[in-house]
Amino acid sequence: MICMTASTQTARLPRATFSQLRTFEAVARLGGVTRAAVSLHLAQPTVSVQLRELTALVGVELVAPAGRGIQLTEAGRALLATVRAISGEWHAFEETVQSLAGLHKGVLRVAGVTTTEYFIAQVLKPFHALYPGIDIDLAIENRAAVVRRLEHDLDDIAVMMLPPTHLAVDSYAFLDNPLVLITHVGHAWAASRRMPLRRLDGCPLLMREPGSGTRQTALEWLARRGVTPKIQMTLGSNEALKHAVAAGLGLAIISSHTLREDPASEGLAIVGVAGLPIRQQWKLVWRSDRRLPLVARAFLEFVKGQRPA
Repeated sequence: MICMTASTQTARLPRATFSQLRTFEAVARLGGVTRAAVSLHLAQPTVSVQLRELTALVGVELVAPAGRGIQLTEAGRALLATVRAISGEWHAFEETVQSLAGLHKGVLRVAGVTTTEYFIAQVLKPFHALYPGIDIDLAIENRAAVVRRLEHDLDDIAVMMLPPTHLAVDSYAFLDNPLVLITHVGHAWAASRRMPLRRLDGCPLLMREPGSGTRQTALEWLARRGVTPKIQMTLGSNEALKHAVAAGLGLAIISSHTLREDPASEGLAIVGVAGLPIRQQWKLVWRSDRRLPLVARAFLEFVKGQRPA
């Protein structure tokens, strides 16, 4: 019979801190210290120090330089798998606590694509009012980053227009997302009521970055109708897109959620085009191969209950 003393049991617990493991996971996932620091809202030297301390604890190198970023060593890949397993166990523990607390405590982890910043607070606000003890961890990223977060199981629910097709996911459409054509108020088309769609063929359009759900949807929708616009400029945010359109640099197809009640106040006008707006919907998306935490299930049911029949 082997007897293990309390001091021996304590010695077998990991010496690494949750902060160090969280930092390592971000560095591994994002491929560099600088990007991890931005994601974690930490100073770059702090991330570097935590990574060095963790390497010293493990006793072997975890990362190696690779161009402008890093790549994981064999030990680093093993540690990353371990960190994600620990994360899964911790989330299971949180769900147990949430169940015992009867939804009086817990965390809802949500990631939304950038356009959702215009309405996501109004979706979350009534849920938080109903369950004030539940903290909400909200990340707003471009679509590619939100998909990566789903891949790495960093969020319970994502809010996007186009769910990824390479992951096992379920989704629930909860809000209309009309995509409209906009121009600046002084453009000849600004007063158009029903312009023929064919006039967009070869038309200079400003678009979001490749991978954007709005860009993908708009280009595919136009292509199915035999229309090929000229992509004049690519911009990384909806606000930059609107400012560029208002400055007369081109037209854009954009979610109506990004526009105020009076687009003219931003120097913009919605162009009436046959076939537009493109009818899309915002969806709640979650991994179907993962157990949805109790809080996330409650949020999903809450949103379903809020949508008119």
